[in-house]
Amino acid sequence: MKKTFMGVRLKRLREERRLTQAALAAKLNISLSYLNQLENNQRPLTLPVLLALNAAFGLDVQSFSEDDEARLVSDLRDALADPGLGETISTAEIRELAINMPAVGRALLVLHRKYRFTSEQVASLAARLGEDRQAETVTLPSTPYEEVRDFFYASHNYFDALDEAAEALSTKLGLVPEAMVSTLAGHLAREHGVTLVMEEASADVQRRFDKTLKVLRLSPRLRPGQQAFQLATQVAMLGFERELRELVDAARFSNAETEGLARIGLANYFAGALIMPYRRFLASAERVRYDIELLGQEYQVGFETVCHRLSTLQRNSERGIPFFFIRVDRAGNISKRQSATDFHFSRVGGTCPLWNVYEAFASPGKILTQLAQMPDGRTYLWIARTVSHHRGGYGSAGKTFAVALGCDVRHAERIVYSRGLDLKSPDSPTPIGLGCKVCERFECSQRAFPPIGRTLQVDETLSRFAPYTAARAAET
Repeated sequence: MKKTFMGVRLKRLREERRLTQAALAAKLNISLSYLNQLENNQRPLTLPVLLALNAAFGLDVQSFSEDDEARLVSDLRDALADPGLGETISTAEIRELAINMPAVGRALLVLHRKYRFTSEQVASLAARLGEDRQAETVTLPSTPYEEVRDFFYASHNYFDALDEAAEALSTKLGLVPEAMVSTLAGHLAREHGVTLVMEEASADVQRRFDKTLKVLRLSPRLRPGQQAFQLATQVAMLGFERELRELVDAARFSNAETEGLARIGLANYFAGALIMPYRRFLASAERVRYDIELLGQEYQVGFETVCHRLSTLQRNSERGIPFFFIRVDRAGNISKRQSATDFHFSRVGGTCPLWNVYEAFASPGKILTQLAQMPDGRTYLWIARTVSHHRGGYGSAGKTFAVALGCDVRHAERIVYSRGLDLKSPDSPTPIGLGCKVCERFECSQRAFPPIGRTLQVDETLSRFAPYTAARAAET
């Protein structure tokens, strides 16, 4: 176990429980002097002390996890890179804040989001008033889509109540992959009086429900696994409306549009958990060493759907590998991003061109693997492949995306995709970053522009950002 100093968090725990140092030391069965050293960061927090905290207070050991620390560091790095703050804050300072005062760090994130939202409102108001000025703005999660993505991210992409309910229903119905469509259609008919009709509405509509007639129309172009997923989504919306509403209400979204989008996202989450029930799916994943294609064949679902489900296996008592999932298009737009753990997807600028998710477009349908190392020294295993969505006949436009699934390299040996990779060589990982605007790799040949908030002398700029300056010189 890596040395972890969590003195401020221990002090906060003691204050919240209204305990003296002596009382806490007695509950943990350690000496008063040892506790004092822990609280003053003179001694690291050890595994026996963590277990004692869990036994004494029922405290989730994950609250002292390095994963949550790295997650907060990444969020703070993005927020504090805003040029409007007028300060350049080092990663070392940010890490100290995240480790010792995580509550303060999270409060700063909330304040920064409000500041950026207000900046956009000022700019919009100025434009309507005809003022010839522009407020400095940064891309922020002010749209319903971004707000819902943040909601899933903050929940570590796992919703226990929905997952448990879906698994219980799957067991009750005796769902098996080869008969999911007929079983779910029968359940909707019996419990909700819904009639299933296979009918083509339009190329872009997969499911349409008529509340008055209680008729569910599905596109006949859908494969059996896709039909089952749409049926399971309708089961969630009709049979588990209360559970969906409770989660949406607790999130306190900013408007009704965001609430509706979140409800759909949660219903889709339930659908994935219903057709791939937690314990059975986790056992299957472990048995085939997380082989995505084999899992897709077993549950009769697509590559992307399996990746989605693998990124949700975070039940406290039975955790799978904590994956992060991302989907991008050829232009680099991120349309889906979900993280069960600490990996952070930057909101400031684009992502890194050295990431294998972009290389996947050059090899359609082929699974690519990559060991990638972030600027903080953490190394991740990434699996990337293209997926295509095409409905309609000859000449109709299709959609092609690259999807990627990643995890910390410490889990790599459990995954089939690590085969043939040198996991221990320091030269194996590709150095990547969160995106040029927040990346600290000054020497990178792929850098598009300097990181925001970074002020350099002329000679330093020429030496560190030669590719950037040369490109701009060529343009002018």
